[in-house]
Amino acid sequence: MAVSDELIGFVRDALTRELSRPQIEEALKQAGWNRKQVDGALATFAVVDFPIPVPRPRPSLSAREAFMYLLLFTTLYIVAFNLGSLLFQFINRAFPDPASPLSEIQFRESIRFSVSSLIVTFPVFLYMSRLTSRATHVDPNKRASPVRRWLTYLTLFVAACVLIGDFTSLVYSLLGGELAVRFVLKVLTVGLIAGTVFGYYLSDLRLDEREV
Repeated sequence: MAVSDELIGFVRDALTRELSRPQIEEALKQAGWNRKQVDGALATFAVVDFPIPVPRPRPSLSAREAFMYLLLFTTLYIVAFNLGSLLFQFINRAFPDPASPLSEIQFRESIRFSVSSLIVTFPVFLYMSRLTSRATHVDPNKRASPVRRWLTYLTLFVAACVLIGDFTSLVYSLLGGELAVRFVLKVLTVGLIAGTVFGYYLSDLRLDEREV
């Protein structure tokens, strides 16, 4: 959550007058500021023995950082989509639909495209994951990177929408009595991929909030 300059200025003045952090926190809460805003303002200044408040370094956005995270999340979406497409084709092959049979050429072309995409993008995704993890390990302040948090929340939003749509389709088919094996397997496939992505980045975001 962004902290206003007014709140940061108040905390700076209060620390300059040698008021304790619990006193500042209590005064701000009584004034109506919520806990996250108060904690964010207090965290702006380091707890060090110095005559004046010492500010902590603020996370900034660089072109290199934006490139790394955009590439990371883009490859994540491509990997997730093509993995789902690949599994869908195997499900269609194992449980064919008599109304719309899948030709051998269509099956092979779809498999080849999905496998090709995974061969190219999955190593890139792993490499970018390693680079970004190493960067945040060396400098924990990078966990508060604006582009990282925005893309993480966007990924959570997309995954949540996919899960909601996935289970809505399942319930709709269940109520209509049209629950075929191939449909259930496809729903489980989508749910597993989207649920894994959602769970991983939600836990990662919670770790960010604790550490930052």
